[in-house]
Amino acid sequence: MAIEVTVPEMGESVLEATVSQWLKKEGDFVNVGDVLVELETDKVNVEVGAKSAGVLQQVKVQQGGDVKVGDVLAMIDEKAEQPQAAAPATPQAAPAKAEPQAEEKKVEEKQEPGPQEEKQQSTREDGRGAREREAPVATPVASRIARDREVDLSTIRGTGSEGRVTKADVEQYLQKQDPPDRTADQPAPLADAQNEVSAVPPSGARNEQRIRMSRRRRTIAQRLMEAKNSTAMLTTFNEVDMTGVMSLRKRTHEQFIARHGIKLGIVSFFVKASISALKDFPHLNAEIQNDEIVLKNYYDIGMAIGAEEGLVVPVIRDADRLSFAEIEKYIKELVIKSQSGKLSIDDLRGGTFTITNGGIFGSMLSTPILNPPQVGILGLHKIEDRPIAMNGQVVIRPMMYTALSYDHRIVDGSEAVRFLVRIKELIEDPALFLLEG
Repeated sequence: MAIEVTVPEMGESVLEATVSQWLKKEGDFVNVGDVLVELETDKVNVEVGAKSAGVLQQVKVQQGGDVKVGDVLAMIDEKAEQPQAAAPATPQAAPAKAEPQAEEKKVEEKQEPGPQEEKQQSTREDGRGAREREAPVATPVASRIARDREVDLSTIRGTGSEGRVTKADVEQYLQKQDPPDRTADQPAPLADAQNEVSAVPPSGARNEQRIRMSRRRRTIAQRLMEAKNSTAMLTTFNEVDMTGVMSLRKRTHEQFIARHGIKLGIVSFFVKASISALKDFPHLNAEIQNDEIVLKNYYDIGMAIGAEEGLVVPVIRDADRLSFAEIEKYIKELVIKSQSGKLSIDDLRGGTFTITNGGIFGSMLSTPILNPPQVGILGLHKIEDRPIAMNGQVVIRPMMYTALSYDHRIVDGSEAVRFLVRIKELIEDPALFLLEG
């Protein structure tokens, strides 16, 4: 009896996926629970396992194909039995003639490996088995590139979490495998005019490369366009003197690590400050449903993270109930999971307000785009020493520009400005956090 392998439910609002890679091929025998195929969704990658043992009879959707929940991916033949390992040859009945038997015995004696040959063969088999057992786990993008370029992942040292091979590892390996035409110790010859001309491509020639957008990248593009076209988005800016926070971090650095086992970062201060400001201006912690405004009395703060396959926004649940140390640990866990491709649907579901930190990439100023149905997103930027006027004097202070993008349909400009001012007050005077509890 043939059993259908179908696309499972993949979480709230996830209805479509793309076949990332087949881990089994037609004709393979599979056991219950064996992972057959990996699906790429707009949020996370989903592994589909076999629900019954048998032979993978027919693959209906090849790699790169788009599927929906309930679509048939393949068929498994339950009646097919697992192929048995080849049994050792049993002695046959003695033939009638003695001479051929003697000949066969001589041939067998010649073909039987000696001790040294057995040792070499065993070493080869052990090495091959070790390589198979130690084959590294790779991210989906790294696996795809390696498969397209016919690269053995077991030869690449992974730098990701738990030794996971990343896209950068594969690209670096390929660069090493394609060295320049001349040797490293041979000086480059001086090019004459004729050489220069011959190196120039023919007039009009252009080198292009077409890369199919991944499911996640397509979804990101679609949602960004939806955010632009379906919201009345506006951005307001302010600047924050980071002296107070940086001084506090410096003074408590060693004690904080000794007590909590993690560093005290910048973002946790902005998470705390955002929650305080959201309580004062609840329309920024809301969403629009038809003709109603839904005000949310809980604070699930999304953290925008630039992962290997595109931007993801995992959520810190009930952030208002967490301490600074708990927020830092939560953020670190989300970053590690995003880098290793282990974020789950639950990690990404929901969120009432988002914080994005372009400063880690060197961004000086930007206008962050909304993450619908949320109506507010706070953008952080690079901290730089700048001259500012203070008490009639010019002083150098570590300054950061902050940006708040908001949906003007339910958030007025005065609310947005006062929201940022509230964050500025808390960051510039961290002692105020004590009054916030």
